[in-house]
Amino acid sequence: MALKVKVYSDYVCPFCFLAEQPLAEAIKNKDIEVEWMPFELRPAPNPTLRPEDDYLQTTWAQSVFPMAESMGIDIVLPDVSPQPHTHLAFEGYQYAKENGKAAAYNERLLKAFFQEGLDIGDSEILTKLAGEVGLDEQQYREALKFRKYKEAHQLALKQAEEAGITAVPTFVIGETAVSGIQSKEKIEQIIEDELGKQKPKVLFEGMACGPGGFC
Repeated sequence: MALKVKVYSDYVCPFCFLAEQPLAEAIKNKDIEVEWMPFELRPAPNPTLRPEDDYLQTTWAQSVFPMAESMGIDIVLPDVSPQPHTHLAFEGYQYAKENGKAAAYNERLLKAFFQEGLDIGDSEILTKLAGEVGLDEQQYREALKFRKYKEAHQLALKQAEEAGITAVPTFVIGETAVSGIQSKEKIEQIIEDELGKQKPKVLFEGMACGPGGFC
C-alpha cells in the first residue's frame, strides 16, 4: 500500500516552491502518494505583501535567494504588487485535481509566479496556465467565473485548520508532520521510519516451524 504524503502549501510562498525539489528527489522510484493541500497565508480581504517593501526585500536577500542558490534553483521576487490572493488559483486547483492534473497544475503555478513573475490572481493568466498542463480552458474559465469549486476549496482550508497547520510548507508523511523546507535525506528518513511502522510485527508465542528448525 502506498505511503501517503500531504503537502500543505500556498502559491505565494517561496519556500513552498523550493521545497518541491527535495521532495521529488526523495520519493523518486518509491510507492508514495502525494497530495497537495491548500493553505492561504493571507486570505482575502487581508492585505498581501508588496515586493517593494523593505521587509520583503530583506527577507529575500537574507533567506530566499541564498537558499535557492545553494539548491541550484532559479527564482525571482515577482514584481506583482500587491501580491495576489490565491483563492481563485486554489479553486482552479480543485478543478485540476478532479481532472487528474493536480501535481502538474501545482508545479506550473509555482513556476509561473516564482520564475516568470506572472500574476496568478488574474483569471485569464490562470486559464492560460491551466491550458498548458492539458486542462480544458473553457471549462476552467467557467469554473472560476461561477466559483464552482469555492465550497471544495473552503472545505480543504477547514481540513488544514483541523489538522493544526499554521505554516507552510508543512509535510505530513504518514503519521509524521514536519514544517519548513526539508532535505532529501530528512524526507527519506521519515519515509523509511513510516514504512517501518506499516510492517506487521510477528510475535512468536506458539509452536512454529522455521527454515532452520526440525520440522
